[in-house]
Amino acid sequence: MNRKVRAGCYGFLFLFVATATSTAHPQASSGQSALMPATAKALGTVTALSDRTITVKTDAGAELIVSVSDATKFLQLKPGQTSLKDATPLTFADLKAGDRVLVRGVSGGDGKSMQATSVIAMKQADIADKQAHERAEWAQHSVGGLVKNVDAATGTITISTNAAGAQKDVTVHTSKQTILRRYAPDSIKFDDAKPAPINEIKPGDQLRARGQRTADGGELSANEIVSGTFRSIAGILVSSDSATGTITVTDLATKQPVTLHVTRDSQLRKLQPFLAQGIAARLKDAPAGGAVGPNGAPSSLSAAKPGTGTAVGGNGTGMGPGGSGPGAGMGAGQGPGQGGGRGDFQQMLARMPAATIPDFVKGDALMIVATEGSASTPSTIITLLGGVEPILQVSSKATPDMILSPWSLGGGGGGDATPQ
Repeated sequence: MNRKVRAGCYGFLFLFVATATSTAHPQASSGQSALMPATAKALGTVTALSDRTITVKTDAGAELIVSVSDATKFLQLKPGQTSLKDATPLTFADLKAGDRVLVRGVSGGDGKSMQATSVIAMKQADIADKQAHERAEWAQHSVGGLVKNVDAATGTITISTNAAGAQKDVTVHTSKQTILRRYAPDSIKFDDAKPAPINEIKPGDQLRARGQRTADGGELSANEIVSGTFRSIAGILVSSDSATGTITVTDLATKQPVTLHVTRDSQLRKLQPFLAQGIAARLKDAPAGGAVGPNGAPSSLSAAKPGTGTAVGGNGTGMGPGGSGPGAGMGAGQGPGQGGGRGDFQQMLARMPAATIPDFVKGDALMIVATEGSASTPSTIITLLGGVEPILQVSSKATPDMILSPWSLGGGGGGDATPQ
């Protein structure tokens, strides 16, 4: 995946190789094992190739120099294939920068090199094709919204969505075949989403489901579900530190200071005054009896729809079929962005110039959507929006989760939280 829509969000599809290759290298007998060097393996992305060497950026972030020989076995798998029986022969010359590889061999003494006995590759172009197909599936056959109720016994989840500008409840049915994933408390990247049972989904969570929907749109039989809990804050900037990548705000709801981390995947934007005033006017003029979102906001601005990368500014190694991408990458709001409302607002944000920490000064009003965080992991900013004073002044309903889409599942601009 690139910063916005990282190809790596399909990295999870490649992990099966680690299991599959175990069948190709039977363990030596106990008598032999003491005489043979230990076999090592590394999973990552090819960054460079030279004479009989492959430079690999491992998923752990390290650089590994892999040496190959005439005895090295090269194989290729397609995304979605789960057995080496389906692999096809490959040559060293067929490898390109950007390809995903699983390397097995003998590790060098420094831990930075390896003599490869086998290289199993997944071509970058194949991953991109698979991503495009997945994004299309999520964009065309999915629904997203806020969880209202979960019935683990029957495998059903009720979500409140904002389809076609009107609030609507959709019943999502799961089965034993449904893939359930949940974002980690400290990440909005689809690659970091882990399998999780239905009882981990809670009311108030963001959820997106892909599958077959009934003609009236009221029910969906899910093939795959991604969900996550996100934190929204409206506050006043107290201090910031570009060196440490942190900002501290006074939460207007709790009146308490909150320190949050800014990373390279965080999406920072600053509204121009005319745009902020326009949004404020829409909130102020919204009809009292009109359709409203789950936070009581006018339907045109409510019900975040996770779209396709990296969620806001996500790394795509991410809710990817993603994209942030939930982004994400849940990354930078790259989602399918289905019709109107926050989907359009997220696309608008994605087109705005990026801001940096020094662009915000003490006393600025901010709207923030961040990861949930934990006792050991502080919240990380997904989206930070400045210039929101007119919005906060005109309506107490102008909460960050009403205006900002925490993560998305598509490629419509604004996030890596999309399944990729």
